[in-house]
Amino acid sequence: MQFNLSLQDSFDYCYNFWENAMISILTKGKMPRHVGFILDGNRRFARKTGNDPLSGHNDGCRQLEKVIALCMRLNIKALTMYAFSTENFNRPKEEVDYLMKLFVMTFRSLREQSDFVSKFQVGIRFLGNVNTLPTELRDIILSLEDFTKDNDRCILNICCPYTSREEMTHSIQRTVQLVQEEKMNIEEINASVLNSQLFTAECPPLDIIVRTSGEIRLSDFLLWQASHGCQIQFVDCLWPEFSLRQFLPILLEYQLYSDHIHVAA
Repeated sequence: MQFNLSLQDSFDYCYNFWENAMISILTKGKMPRHVGFILDGNRRFARKTGNDPLSGHNDGCRQLEKVIALCMRLNIKALTMYAFSTENFNRPKEEVDYLMKLFVMTFRSLREQSDFVSKFQVGIRFLGNVNTLPTELRDIILSLEDFTKDNDRCILNICCPYTSREEMTHSIQRTVQLVQEEKMNIEEINASVLNSQLFTAECPPLDIIVRTSGEIRLSDFLLWQASHGCQIQFVDCLWPEFSLRQFLPILLEYQLYSDHIHVAA
């Protein structure tokens, strides 16, 4: 047993040394300012490890904090995490109820116990119609947003519940309202105006979307934002397995080709 622990300790030491070295090297170059993640593969991870499929969501939430902390260390200024689609309400009630309880625990932990929120001065925002969520979860979300409202070094957007169609509909409705209130003329409506009414209007332009699990689709996530100068990366690993090992080639590709992509866009 002691031998196995020593091997694990040695592996952890080597991996941490490698990770710190890679972060130091990467941050010498151009880093993306805004990255979106589609957190896919939790249930498949649980099946892969011989556990109850619902337990995979616990692994996914633990990995969420690790990836957020990693991105903060990489000096990424804005993160948008697709935690829960509005369409997920159509899943079995047992799973939806489990997720709501898990979100309560996870978001309460971010409010009360998470070191990186204060260390990196992270402002946390929830994108979507939170009024459709259970009261306890909604209260924690509002408390977390209020607790971090003055943090402006980094932005963490948590999409819960969210679809891009709802976001674009909201943008159009807000723009129509501005016209009705005579704050702008209908002739002034253009793409920039609609962009200014999106949930992510205060964030830098989206540079990268990463989807785990090997699925090749965006699932109604940041469709407007991804349409201009954004790299879309589909990674063949499950969300609880995602780490710098999978993120490294994505970041290197961004550093190599980002200027070309933005000029072409």
